[in-house]
Amino acid sequence: MSTVLPPRVTPRRRLPDALTPASLTSTQRQTVHMLVSLLLDYPDAQWFERLDVFDAHAATLPAPIAEPLQRFLRTARGAGVSEWQQRYVTTFDLKRKCSLYLSYYATGDTRRRGTALVTFLDAYRAAGWEFDAPELPDYLPAVLEFSARSQSDVADAVLAAHREGIEVLRAALEGMDSPWADVVRAVTLSLPKVDQRIRERVLALVNEGPPTETVGMSLPMPAFRRTGE
Repeated sequence: MSTVLPPRVTPRRRLPDALTPASLTSTQRQTVHMLVSLLLDYPDAQWFERLDVFDAHAATLPAPIAEPLQRFLRTARGAGVSEWQQRYVTTFDLKRKCSLYLSYYATGDTRRRGTALVTFLDAYRAAGWEFDAPELPDYLPAVLEFSARSQSDVADAVLAAHREGIEVLRAALEGMDSPWADVVRAVTLSLPKVDQRIRERVLALVNEGPPTETVGMSLPMPAFRRTGE
């Protein structure tokens, strides 16, 4: 009797389709980034108290963004506080490819991570901001809040430099059929469409993971200086 053996090599994962950016005004883009910043935060009791406020802001956005965000909010409301908190921890704290810390995708847990975090702090200061929060400065919700509140070219540069990380996060969440995929998709729809070069780098990260050693590898962001220096 013959036995079918499992494959020796794990098939390479495919990327989700590239999304066509939504047509947004600057105010709508600001709303998307601020709303997603809040929706990606830990869903404590206060987060649940603001569901109606979140839904009202989502309703002001174009349908390709509003509908997935409102679906996400309905799912959260139906799950309830305890279950939703457990799902959040399982998704973002226990899975490497669902990290909300952008520099992790570029540097992994290597010695260059510290330098990358300093570069984020320099970016905030270059736009006239000081980062004062318990999270690390590369925390995606913090970066999106920075983008929404400052509407700075520096924030655009930070998001562009870490676009691969955002797309790896989206691919991981979509692959898990996670409700948070709808939220990260809203970020993608608010940014320029990725080119083939970025998609190839995203595919490499999806299949190989973040680097384990970055000697000789440049960091993804340019150097930032405070205005006037």
